[in-house]
Amino acid sequence: MTQTHSASCHCGAVRLSLNLPDGVTDLRRCDCSMCRRRGTIVTSADLKGLEVVAGKDKLSFYQFNTLTAKHYFCSICGIYTHHQRRSNPNQFGVNVGCIEGVNPYELTQVTMVDGVNHPADR
Repeated sequence: MTQTHSASCHCGAVRLSLNLPDGVTDLRRCDCSMCRRRGTIVTSADLKGLEVVAGKDKLSFYQFNTLTAKHYFCSICGIYTHHQRRSNPNQFGVNVGCIEGVNPYELTQVTMVDGVNHPADR
């Protein structure tokens, strides 16, 4: 199993290097208002395990609600690549559809997370 993975947005302007010691694991979907609309499956990477190797100047980010999570996307093609997690700010959630060689439609073990009733909202 390889630890280092490459990821990119659709147009290729934003490219990431991911250090995932256990591979593409801990797959999840969330039903918060943002995740419902983008419909992605994510995996986690430690903050030091994600490096923007190209296109840092092309990344935009969006925050809402508690302004804790930072959702990054390519300002050219609009693809969401990753976000700094609200439930664990020491990690990034990474869009598995952006990881080279991963087809999210072939993934079967995906956990559903209740983002509508997030503990940080209480």
